[in-house]
Amino acid sequence: MGTKIIKEMPVVSKMFCSSTQVVLGVRTRPHAVGGGGFVVTNLQSQAIVFRVDGCGVLGKKDQMTLTDAYQTPLLLIRRKGGVVEALSLYKQWGGYTVVESQKLVFTLKDPKTCFANNQPVRGSIEQNIYCNNFQIKGYFQDKECSILDSGGNVIAQVGVSKEMTETKDLYHVVVKPGIDQAFVVGVIAILDYIHNGSTRC
Repeated sequence: MGTKIIKEMPVVSKMFCSSTQVVLGVRTRPHAVGGGGFVVTNLQSQAIVFRVDGCGVLGKKDQMTLTDAYQTPLLLIRRKGGVVEALSLYKQWGGYTVVESQKLVFTLKDPKTCFANNQPVRGSIEQNIYCNNFQIKGYFQDKECSILDSGGNVIAQVGVSKEMTETKDLYHVVVKPGIDQAFVVGVIAILDYIHNGSTRC
């Protein structure tokens, strides 16, 4: 029986794609502590792997940053706004790499309230040959949702284990093999902001 080849889906960087499934723990920070946002740990090693600083830290509405364990900036996440969004049925968000120059790597579209009608949050990944589109299925506000690729396959799943049910500021994210964990956390940051979470001012 041959070894199964894991297809990597790098969005931010290949270094955040694991050959095995990874379970991340997300602990939110209240605005009184560090200006909001959340800290992400690898639940197996208990090591901090990512941090998300909300607009309470940056002092700019509709903007967040994703950093790695050493607080090196990975993504600038911001709402696009402007005339294009004003004429659209969606609120549009972009994730930009900040290593050298700002480069758009993914977009997320949230239906405006008056046009929602249970439409899912959808997004697209720039210049990825394996997965160009994705969508959110479920209810992030209840911490029960999945990120699906263009083929309808689950690439990441948000949930709350029995050990976490007593606290609302801690939940987990299961990231499938080969999927860019930094990208997944970036999407989670936008969902948190949309649903008035800890990243919001």
